Amino acid sequence: MLEQKLARLKAIFAEMDRALIAYSGGIDSSLVAKVAYDVLGDRALAITAVSPSLLPEELDDAQIQADEIGIRHELVETHEIENPNYTANPVNRCYFCKSELHDTLKPLALERGYPYVVDGVNADDLKDYRPGIQAAKERGARSPLAEAGIAKAEVRQLSKQLGLSWWDKPAQPCLSSRFPYGEEITIAKLQRVGRAEVYLRKLGWKNLRVRSEGDTARIELLPEQIKEFVFTTDLPQLVSTFQSYGFVYVTLDLEGYRSGKLNQVLNPSVLQSATHQVVSG
Repeated sequence: MLEQKLARLKAIFAEMDRALIAYSGGIDSSLVAKVAYDVLGDRALAITAVSPSLLPEELDDAQIQADEIGIRHELVETHEIENPNYTANPVNRCYFCKSELHDTLKPLALERGYPYVVDGVNADDLKDYRPGIQAAKERGARSPLAEAGIAKAEVRQLSKQLGLSWWDKPAQPCLSSRFPYGEEITIAKLQRVGRAEVYLRKLGWKNLRVRSEGDTARIELLPEQIKEFVFTTDLPQLVSTFQSYGFVYVTLDLEGYRSGKLNQVLNPSVLQSATHQVVSG
């Protein structure tokens, strides 16, 4: 079954002939870049959008991974932080982020002679609340992983099978996902969260989030790691470090990290009506 899906993914790119990949360096878009390059060679181009919501470390990873794949890789700046509909952080914030991304990539693709812009959306993403997917579709982007029916676990399986050394890399959505809906997003807040997460990763904790709410940082780790974290971490030093970044309070989420946690506060009626919500001002 997995081999059939990989064959389908390759066939999708063969039919495209030329493709520009919206490449974040995450596990999904890097698999897309790998297969696109294997099929299309120099007729595939990976583009990474650079903005305050992207950790510098993630950008470094994206460049290293692109070099390993062999695909041509370029950077463009996006300016979603200048859009008040984005910084107000409504429940459909991702719609405005992906609108900015694809409004930047589509003209670039056409100018360079690429008829298709593709992203790393996988089959599982279609089951979650992802307003950014609609923004991409409205602008003609395609999602080869989803078209081939490849789910998240299969992305990792295929990445390992194809020799990608980062096949088990933790998911790393944009830093704006660390804030509760309705709290304004600023560059300073994004940088504060980013520094806190980098600090924890340097201590050896990989699959984590630092959620920010007002002056409070809430650390999320895998549930099975919480006890070890409490007993092995220099907590006073950690608190002092986080306070130097601008937080006042530092807490630990006892439930632990869980993907999609940000959306648990939303009820179905909110999700249904949120897609076209626009914040005035």
